[in-house]
Amino acid sequence: MRTVNIHEAKTNLSRLIEAAMKGESFIIAKAGRPMVRVSPITAPEETQKRRLGFLAGQIRVPENFDRMGQEDVISLFDGSV
Repeated sequence: MRTVNIHEAKTNLSRLIEAAMKGESFIIAKAGRPMVRVSPITAPEETQKRRLGFLAGQIRVPENFDRMGQEDVISLFDGSV
């Protein structure tokens, strides 16, 4: 993705918008630090950030989850494989 500084963005705004409308999104930076991303409204939305608990009530964790495979792990460390 192309990065342009604020001065260049002000100077070439029309050209940058035309390029964005063709699918070429760009980032405007200030003093080399990215500030905003410009993309056409028709562009696909960014994926949502993952959040804890989004599957609450939809999955079930077994009661013995923390002990599942315990014997196998112990035997691997004991060398009794």
